[in-house]
Amino acid sequence: MYFISTRGRERVTAAQAIVQGLSVDGGLFVPETFPSVSKEELEAMLTMSYAERATEVLHKYLDEYDKAGLLAACEKAYAKFEDGDPAPLVKLDDGVYMLELFHGPTCAFKDMALTLLPYLLRTGCDIVGIKEQILILVATSGDTGKAALEGFKDAEGIKIMVFYPDDGVSKMQKLQMCTQEGSNVNVVAVKGNFDDCQTTVKKIFNSEECKAKLLAKNTRLSSANSINFGRLAPQIAYYFSAYLDLVSAGQIEIGEEVNFTVPTGNFGNILAAYYAKRMGLPVGKLVCASNKNNVLTDFIRKGEYKTEGRPFYKTMSPSMDILISSNLERFLFELSGRDASLTAERMKSLTEKGTYSISDEELKAMKEQFFAGFSSEDDTVECIYDIFSEIGYPMDTHTGVAMNVAREYFEKENEDKRNMVVVSTASPYKFPQDVLYALTGNDVKDSFKGVKRINALTAMKIPESLANLRDKTVRFKTSVAVSKAFDEIMKFIG
Repeated sequence: MYFISTRGRERVTAAQAIVQGLSVDGGLFVPETFPSVSKEELEAMLTMSYAERATEVLHKYLDEYDKAGLLAACEKAYAKFEDGDPAPLVKLDDGVYMLELFHGPTCAFKDMALTLLPYLLRTGCDIVGIKEQILILVATSGDTGKAALEGFKDAEGIKIMVFYPDDGVSKMQKLQMCTQEGSNVNVVAVKGNFDDCQTTVKKIFNSEECKAKLLAKNTRLSSANSINFGRLAPQIAYYFSAYLDLVSAGQIEIGEEVNFTVPTGNFGNILAAYYAKRMGLPVGKLVCASNKNNVLTDFIRKGEYKTEGRPFYKTMSPSMDILISSNLERFLFELSGRDASLTAERMKSLTEKGTYSISDEELKAMKEQFFAGFSSEDDTVECIYDIFSEIGYPMDTHTGVAMNVAREYFEKENEDKRNMVVVSTASPYKFPQDVLYALTGNDVKDSFKGVKRINALTAMKIPESLANLRDKTVRFKTSVAVSKAFDEIMKFIG
């Protein structure tokens, strides 16, 4: 299969798309055509393990990768998850389910892709014939950074450098990143927000001067953010697996549509659900859940994407504190009828004017597939409290946003009787202070005291990786202005 740029100037193989990360024209790589999964193929996947299901989905896109090697990599990656099931589906109520994606090494959904990406990248380099050292650059709002660091630590021929907003991640997220082990890793705080980090990384990718300086050091750039299709592709698999689990449990028949509610800031997680739908998975409505930074909600409701003049809020769901949703470009490309020039024009308008709009026809088409809502801080707290009080299920703050928006959907679209799967993206223990406040109304200054008290209240198992975090040595303390980011990169590669 070939991949093309959303802005029209490149056509590459899957391996090239993964190794390169971003197109030379600044666009994102998308499949030239969407592969299909038939009803018979879905039925065959019912008895498969998660790793086998993921392999079947991934190989549809990555057909130049050896299928047996891909399966072995999936089995190795998902063996790192606690309790044997990487993506369990938990029934909360009649017709409402929680897809838990936080059982990996860093307790966040990013593990679903980033435990596998090192294999996809290293193998892609071998297929393409690249011999230079690879430098992975990551901009993170909290979870991607740690998951990428853990996935790539001590990987042969690869270095990884993560930039995070200095005051824009939770204490637990910061500690996870800054205590990271590995001889090939580096973590740097940026004085700014996530959008500053993301924009800086994109500028470096698009700078011929920066790339030339790196090549002079025998180094090529790649990305572990979801701008890289190798990060996005494994996320498609868990939507298939959730659907198949519903069939296996006798909750639905194959062919029956299911709705998904997804908390999202960068649009990658819900885009993966959209891609699954394009492949033939019977998906009904995709419910896009935002926090107070509700730029996506406004866009899906009104058809105008506007960052100019919009305030940036720091919330209790920091991984969603994003105003520039990179992966939306991939969906815009599809919405426009794959009009690369129009997509490029809209992205240019966003960069230069802070806004762009879509047509009435496009807005109508988008609303047929998406519902959008957002959750205030107070509503998120109340939702976390309500769900725990009613059924004893603890949620992290991002999942609280999703569940609150799902409840809004149930109220507004009460004629829709399809099953709803809410995507849970992080363990409550990653945000212990905010979760404890939501559950009890009590504040605690120390994250580890919060973990202890949540455990006493809920009896939910504390992930081993977080339980051991307190005793780890902080290795990374550097904080720089945005303008100094590339200087830190050059220091790192030596």
